[in-house]
Amino acid sequence: MTELSPSLVELAARHGVATRYEDWSGTQVAVPESTLIAVLAALGVAAADDEQRAAALIQHDRNYWQRSLPPTILARTGSTSSFWVHVTHGDPVEVWVALEDGSIRQSLHQLRNDTPPFDLDGRLVGEASFELPADLPLGYHRVHMRTGTVEADAPLIVSPATLPVPPRLGARRSWGLATQLYSVRSHRSWGVGDLTDLTDLAVWSATRHGAGFILVNPLHAAAPAAPMEPSPYLPTSRRFVNPLYLRPEAIPEYAELRHRGRLRRSRTEVQARARRRELIDRDSAWRAKRAALATIYRVERSAGRELAYAGYRAREGRALDDFAVWCALAEKYGNDWHGWPAELQHPRNVAVAAFAAEHADEVDFHRWLQWQLDEQLTAAHATAIGAGMDIGVMHDLAVGVNPDGADAWALQEVLALGVTAGAPPDEFNQLGQDWSQPPWRPDQLVEQAYEPFRALVNGVLRHAGGVRIDHIIGLFRLWWIPRGAAPTEGTYVRYDHEAMIGIVALEAHRTGAVVVGEDLGTVEPWVRDYLHDRGLFGTSILWFEQDRDGQDATGGPLPAERWREYCLSAVTTHDLPPTAGYLAGEHVRLRDELGLLTRPAAEELADDRAAQAAWLAELRRVGLLAHPDNGEEPESDAVILALHRYLGRTPSKLLSLSLADAVGDLKTQNQPGTSDEYPNWRVPLRGPDGRQRLVEDVFTDPRAAALGAVMGSLVHPVL
Repeated sequence: MTELSPSLVELAARHGVATRYEDWSGTQVAVPESTLIAVLAALGVAAADDEQRAAALIQHDRNYWQRSLPPTILARTGSTSSFWVHVTHGDPVEVWVALEDGSIRQSLHQLRNDTPPFDLDGRLVGEASFELPADLPLGYHRVHMRTGTVEADAPLIVSPATLPVPPRLGARRSWGLATQLYSVRSHRSWGVGDLTDLTDLAVWSATRHGAGFILVNPLHAAAPAAPMEPSPYLPTSRRFVNPLYLRPEAIPEYAELRHRGRLRRSRTEVQARARRRELIDRDSAWRAKRAALATIYRVERSAGRELAYAGYRAREGRALDDFAVWCALAEKYGNDWHGWPAELQHPRNVAVAAFAAEHADEVDFHRWLQWQLDEQLTAAHATAIGAGMDIGVMHDLAVGVNPDGADAWALQEVLALGVTAGAPPDEFNQLGQDWSQPPWRPDQLVEQAYEPFRALVNGVLRHAGGVRIDHIIGLFRLWWIPRGAAPTEGTYVRYDHEAMIGIVALEAHRTGAVVVGEDLGTVEPWVRDYLHDRGLFGTSILWFEQDRDGQDATGGPLPAERWREYCLSAVTTHDLPPTAGYLAGEHVRLRDELGLLTRPAAEELADDRAAQAAWLAELRRVGLLAHPDNGEEPESDAVILALHRYLGRTPSKLLSLSLADAVGDLKTQNQPGTSDEYPNWRVPLRGPDGRQRLVEDVFTDPRAAALGAVMGSLVHPVL
């Protein structure tokens, strides 16, 4: 590979773009020049040749020295920190902090700063440094400066040094049921699982088996027009929720309908179709449910309900308006805003305002749907806590959004639309992954004081006692792939993790929530230590917990006592088959069938069998599985029970049971590296016999009762 020019290396470094990285096997990989040029272009930096690079470096210096204050200032409680101020060289400057509560902190201590002044168009600009005291309160404040007639201010984010464990959980450990909600419907839902089903599963797991939380797939909004995107991890918006999860009959105005029988017949028809079909049909379910919801929307609301709706609209503000307008536009012009008339492709355009005024009822309908979701989500979490859960509902925050969707339209200035996020090749996804999602632009997040990210985290925690952040490593660095390139042709772009994790910790502290980071895959060693120090939990999946530090020469299973304590531990995850399917080698068979392996299937299967044999030996070593008689393999159910009991031998404070494991399902929900090659996110919950299982079936399933009892005994020994 041609050696990179020094100016390109320097420019990439200034913008947090990696020019080389270490892959999952420990090999150093150099990033191609073409990748760096494309990634820098997505950051608004022209770098095609040395002339452009030199100009970009000069402009980078000028941008820094033209500022009076940093665009965003960060601090942690309990320790001092500093920030710079730029003034005409030699001029005095006054600096103070305006706190969130309206009070003022004056007379900040000035620190020594020997940085030479910078010549900015003939004016020498000097740099001073000031110290922020350690006793500043948590919150979003502002730093002000004044020098002569020049005044400026900048946002100050003070986050907790570490996120405390919520008092409700205390020193106890807790277990939770993990469910892909759309896959598990009940007799009264509309072809897919909904928020009432979520509530019922929470109550069952809490009251029967002592569960402390229920972990649900991302409930983020999908586009309202067909075809509805099946992946909960590729939403149109992460700020808002998919109305497919609403239970129409739970809306108060439903009781005022005169012809409720029509809606019940519609629901019956949807359920009948769902029983006949092998896969989940979101479009059919949404058509019927949308018609029902539109009927309920037209029911006159009481004065109190109108006040509640007005309060919700005021709280959500412009973000709600933009989302509702996008939904109305999508129903008219399709789900991809890039294909709309040019005058409608930006939310601030005059034509968009005219459309919103002309279609006020359609826009308001989509606002109203989000209000109903807000109420039903609030009720689900409150009911879970009322049923005895320590944490309640734990929501899942996806990595990104659909490039053609509502968030990409509304936030296009703060998203990098010329690249997609993904993951480099690793042991389990050997071709890498392209998630087709536009990543945050780190430079624009700083410019906007992280407001879009703050709103996102605040929104997901509004109805939750916890949040799982998918691919939390993306808050440190994210794999950017130039549009049209293969996943192997990307590079890492760094984010200010101190800001991103600090905001997560601050928002979670204010709501008393637990934060779980999905920190699987290729992770820099120091990152897990950092997350632990900040009070965030990690994630452990049993099959991935291997002894890689040399203490076990075989590289076999990591002994339970050496697992992490501040961790959510589970046997499997949604990107693998349920445990019964995994034991049968379904993950190898499927990847081979789809052409996702980079070596012969026989080799892959042999390694998988060896890894499983090592785990069976570990289960026998600790006395959780009997030694075989006459060389016979143990039954799958016995192994699954033993694997979940093994979680209890770890120090992990949070444990999880997949609902798919609870009912003996075999099929995976998602096969990474595929889109239409496999019916990802469209597989209904089934038992080992292949028949669909409803919520009511879970409550009477002996296998679910046995596994629930095991999990309950791990955290409540008296159960």
